[in-house]
Amino acid sequence: MFHTKKLMRYYILIGFLVVLGIKLRAQDSSIPLNIPIEDTDTLSAQHTTKQIDSLKSVVSANLVKGDTLKSVWTLLKLMDVYSHQAHYAQAYETVWTALSLADNSENVVVKSHIYRRLGAMYSYNKRKEEALKYLQMSLDIMKKAVEKGTMPKTSLSQNYYTFAYTYRGLNEPEMAKKYLDSCYAHYGDTPDKIALPFLKFEESYVLREEKKYDEALQMLSDIEPWFKDNVPSYLVLIYAYVAVVHKRLGNIDKTLEYYKKAIAISDKYQSHIDFTPFIYEKLSENYKLKGDYKAAYQSLDKAKTLNAQFFDGRSQNNIPLMEIRNEYRVEKQRQQEVIRQQRMEKLEQQDKILLLQRIILGTSLIFVIIIGFVYVKHIRSKHKVEKQLMQKTKALEMEQAHQLLETKNKELAASTLQLVEKDEFLKKLKTELKGENGNVKVSEINRVLKSISVGNANNWEEFKLRFTDVNKNFYEKLNNAYPNLSQTDQKICALIKLNLSSKDMARLLGISTKSVHTTRHRLRKKMGLQRSDNLEELIASL
Repeated sequence: MFHTKKLMRYYILIGFLVVLGIKLRAQDSSIPLNIPIEDTDTLSAQHTTKQIDSLKSVVSANLVKGDTLKSVWTLLKLMDVYSHQAHYAQAYETVWTALSLADNSENVVVKSHIYRRLGAMYSYNKRKEEALKYLQMSLDIMKKAVEKGTMPKTSLSQNYYTFAYTYRGLNEPEMAKKYLDSCYAHYGDTPDKIALPFLKFEESYVLREEKKYDEALQMLSDIEPWFKDNVPSYLVLIYAYVAVVHKRLGNIDKTLEYYKKAIAISDKYQSHIDFTPFIYEKLSENYKLKGDYKAAYQSLDKAKTLNAQFFDGRSQNNIPLMEIRNEYRVEKQRQQEVIRQQRMEKLEQQDKILLLQRIILGTSLIFVIIIGFVYVKHIRSKHKVEKQLMQKTKALEMEQAHQLLETKNKELAASTLQLVEKDEFLKKLKTELKGENGNVKVSEINRVLKSISVGNANNWEEFKLRFTDVNKNFYEKLNNAYPNLSQTDQKICALIKLNLSSKDMARLLGISTKSVHTTRHRLRKKMGLQRSDNLEELIASL
């Protein structure tokens, strides 16, 4: 369906070209599309009609093939030929036809070239506002292409060149110079670059308006050979501008000579015909200065005839231009309005979708934040409870350990007291055995006495093992802090740790209470304690 509509569009365009007077020919023609349109030569008079028909045939053949790009470039070439022959109606319609084809192409560079040529068309008719509008549109498109990297920066030189010669046609030398400078700044090697002599010609105009007449003449003289060899039709402008400089220098004969040469070139190549009325007017002025009133009258009459032919709205040449219905533009505006409405509806729909997405996103975000807050709060509460539980458990364990330690110490103290009582009993028994007379054998007595002494020593070792089991690392800490303590001193420290009284210590160690006090006094000295220092608290901390 899409391809059928596209083909129908092409056939409609072919019919439109037929209405303009196209006679289709079977032959094809090869046109160098990469050469700027401004640089191409206009054909001689005898071949102009044939070439126009050939160009039309190329357009039609390319439309049938579906080669839109070549069709557009060929239409621009055809428009250029029409323009130089002052057939503005055909040129105008041709460029709009090219624009209608370009709208179906994604090649923005082609559209830029069309806008540039359309701006030039408006400048021919001194419609400055429209001309500058389309030239700026062309420049904007090309700048965007350069920014995206799809076109080299040097490609902007063509746009600036078109601005330069447009302002020349509008006789605004300052603006022409500004854009010519931009053209030089962006000038470089590209496949479709403008030939340098064209830029030199624009520069000669600027020099002329700056009253640098010798420099202007020299530049025109330098570029003349190149145009003779490559674009001889352009000599119409070269010679006309040489004539203007000579006129300002007061050299009337040279002025007339170069104006005549310009007309001869225009007649030979049928080019720049729209410029010939201006030349005849200037010839008339200069013939009048020479006193040749007849020639002046003839030139002026020729100028009026050509002006009426090319520019008068009543002429047959320009009636079609005044009556152009611009169906393309009307249709284009209608399509743009439809597209605009569709875009507005689409944008409104997108705005609604975007708003809904934002609401959903915002709601989801708030929900996630709330869930996250609750979860974090739950985790923190859980950690707080676990921490409190751990603290309670730790406190309980410490309390239990402390209680266990106290219990064991009490047991140890009780055991120690039992040992003391046992030792006292044995000591009493020993005393009694020594002081009795009877039938007891001396050997038996000695055996009992010996076992009592060994038992006393074993009791202390048993005490030491049980004490160490309850108070782990006590002796290690004591020896690290006070390495010069004797074994007796260590025994006293262990008994102090159990909070035993001096009397109990004496009974356990088998010494007198005075000896215990003496030992405690010596112990304080070894530990380096002052009178105010508490021995019991110090040992309890170990």
